[in-house]
Amino acid sequence: MTFNKHLVSVLIPAYNHENYIQDTIKSIISQTYKNIELIVIDDGSKDSTWEKILKIKPECDKRFSRVVFKTQKNQGTCETFNRLLSLAQGEYVYIIASDDLAKPSAIEKEYTFLSNNSDYALCVGDNEIIDADSNICYLDKQMNVVKNKNEADFETFGQFMQSNLHFSFLSSRFGNYNELYFTNHIPNGYLIRRSVFDKAGYFTKEAPLEDYWLMLQISKYAKMKFLDDVLFSYRQHGANTVNNREKMLIMTNKTKEHEYQILKNADFESMLPVVKEVFENGYCYKRQGIPFIFEILTYRKPEKRVKIFKLFNIKIFQCNKDCTSV
Repeated sequence: MTFNKHLVSVLIPAYNHENYIQDTIKSIISQTYKNIELIVIDDGSKDSTWEKILKIKPECDKRFSRVVFKTQKNQGTCETFNRLLSLAQGEYVYIIASDDLAKPSAIEKEYTFLSNNSDYALCVGDNEIIDADSNICYLDKQMNVVKNKNEADFETFGQFMQSNLHFSFLSSRFGNYNELYFTNHIPNGYLIRRSVFDKAGYFTKEAPLEDYWLMLQISKYAKMKFLDDVLFSYRQHGANTVNNREKMLIMTNKTKEHEYQILKNADFESMLPVVKEVFENGYCYKRQGIPFIFEILTYRKPEKRVKIFKLFNIKIFQCNKDCTSV
């Protein structure tokens, strides 16, 4: 089979999803984008997930340019993601959980945008919500799943997040570092330019909320694009981590703590997009106690701060205790 477009590596970390994994893989088989390699790692599932993966392999061998299926003793999400990335050969990476579904045109539409916009490293569409039986669901204002559309406040994840953040996902604030530090708002089902991992780095157990950590790293070096089109089905069921709000809060805080340490020791010359944005706007601010980049810089030695200011050719100004421009 001959392909003219870039290779896309679809990565699936699988764990205890015997009821969903074949449907997830079939949603990739059905992609309109043709040049795909499929890499799946079963992270020590205790159910029949691995057996279900092997049963669908003949169909995958016919469809994809390369197929890699591996199983391992349970190592956790971060280690599994890193192994998946190490096996990938594509110029673009598409990550999907083993219980979710990609719409047929998802990769095609996201690839089309990224291939024509080199200053973007990530492209993603909106998410619909599905239940354990793949029925479409909706959300109320507290992000609870609602089965009846007439009783719901939001039809998609994108609608829900935009209502809380008060900015359009079609604006430049989508995927902006400062907005992401406040809260992760990137939907699932994203296509990533593989080269950005050379700058952003791979996953770490120090940042257990791996998708949030990845978004923070990418936003330091490139832009992200939201396509106003439902391209992904996110499955809500009892086993979702997102349903355990206390665990999510702990993981979020630990991830932010690790990011804080990264910023304190960061090479800001390699983070021009995000740092320039803060300085060129001529302001800095705090929101709910979040330490933004300018505030981080004020903790550094004076001679290092001056070097950074000179790097961006800006005037030195001070920051009061509320971190508003003066």
